[in-house]
Amino acid sequence: MKPESVGNEVLFEIADHVAFATLNRPDKRNAVNGNVASALDWIVKEVEGNDDIRVAILASALESTFCAGADLAEIAAGNGATLQTRDGGFAGFVDAERTKPWIAAVRGSALAGGMELSLACDMIVCSEEAKFGLPEVKRGLFAGAGGVHRLPRAIPRNIALELIATGDPMDAKRAFELGLINRLAPAERVFDVAKELAQEIAVNAPLSVRASLTVARLAQETSDSEMREASKKAAMRVMTSEDAKEGPRAFLEKRAPNWTGR
Repeated sequence: MKPESVGNEVLFEIADHVAFATLNRPDKRNAVNGNVASALDWIVKEVEGNDDIRVAILASALESTFCAGADLAEIAAGNGATLQTRDGGFAGFVDAERTKPWIAAVRGSALAGGMELSLACDMIVCSEEAKFGLPEVKRGLFAGAGGVHRLPRAIPRNIALELIATGDPMDAKRAFELGLINRLAPAERVFDVAKELAQEIAVNAPLSVRASLTVARLAQETSDSEMREASKKAAMRVMTSEDAKEGPRAFLEKRAPNWTGR
């Protein structure tokens, strides 16, 4: 059942094969509560199950903040367990099984759980004023929603360890130089640039994109032999699909391909 918070605390829309999930708790700087977690959990599953959706964007309705992380007031009230879902983990998102690409469109600060949400996405587009950081150690806490293990995979190890141990933030320019960010843009252009990237992906064969990303995500986690086996299985699925026939046919006929995702 679709949670009431979808369309309220998390806005959701679909256009041109792209889904948009926009955090919308301005009074709480988009801090994650139970409503946000249940909304994102539902949205992830809707994206996965809807054949019309090929790419998804996670964004913020606020210019100054992407997400402030966990809602500490909810934790203090004894509602900390509601900030996770069984299938999605923190925010109903960071541990969710996703085959389709997700792009984080970040304006302002993405700290603590906010950075962990962006790290859980496949690509990041951010404003030139954006900041990223895991300040948990400054508060005697632990970035357990993926921050401490995903950051060393996303940027050079020593830099990641410094950021984790100091809790200090880094600006967008530094994050871009280190390869954490795909595209930098002025704040007013972040959504547009994220949409442009999404459309560059969405025009491709959806089955090919999903299979390729599924294997690519394993690259830093498994041995070379396991990677070869995973690649063989993915290639078999893709090369025996209807889209594998449609792509070359459309190229020869000099027309845009009509992807079916099958």
